[in-house]
Amino acid sequence: MPRRRSYDQYCAAARALDAVGDRWTLLIVRELLAGPRRYTDLHADLPGVSTDMLAGRLKDMEGAELVTRRRLPPPVAAYVYELTARGRDLLPVLRALAAWGAPVLDEPRPTDAVRAHWFAIPLLTALEPLDARVVQVTLDEGEFHVRAGADGRAEYGDGPAADADLRLLTDAATCRALANGETTLADAVAAGRAELVEAGAG
Repeated sequence: MPRRRSYDQYCAAARALDAVGDRWTLLIVRELLAGPRRYTDLHADLPGVSTDMLAGRLKDMEGAELVTRRRLPPPVAAYVYELTARGRDLLPVLRALAAWGAPVLDEPRPTDAVRAHWFAIPLLTALEPLDARVVQVTLDEGEFHVRAGADGRAEYGDGPAADADLRLLTDAATCRALANGETTLADAVAAGRAELVEAGAG
């Protein structure tokens, strides 16, 4: 296998892009920030990536010590990929990219795939006023959960959360408005665009 290309520049930004600048790499990180994933699950939630490309990127990411691969114990007997601590350190990078991209995220195009948990990173900042509580978010597209707060311990995961404190019921358009600063969570709730309730309520 040929050596991975490098910018060959003695620059921290260039070194970072040597590791994560390839197509699909940061989107793989986005998926794995939600927790360990099997190869088949990664492929399903990365529409458009070929199996060869995904396998190659994962191998490169293992080499860069961003990802590890481990076997789950029986009876599952499957391998999962998960981020290393260095890989998880990319969350602020993805948050910055999401904030930068949010203003140009218009209505979905006919060719756009949509997954509920793709809204998790853009929502982290909007949910910070909830003071680091675990919020389960329900959209028509599915469910995910986030833990966001000013303490800097932002996390998110795909699917419902067993330890959720709050439930947020809303839609993709409101998530987009929250992400790009068009509205706040309090204003969205007041306008009836979102419903925020205690997890045990109703």
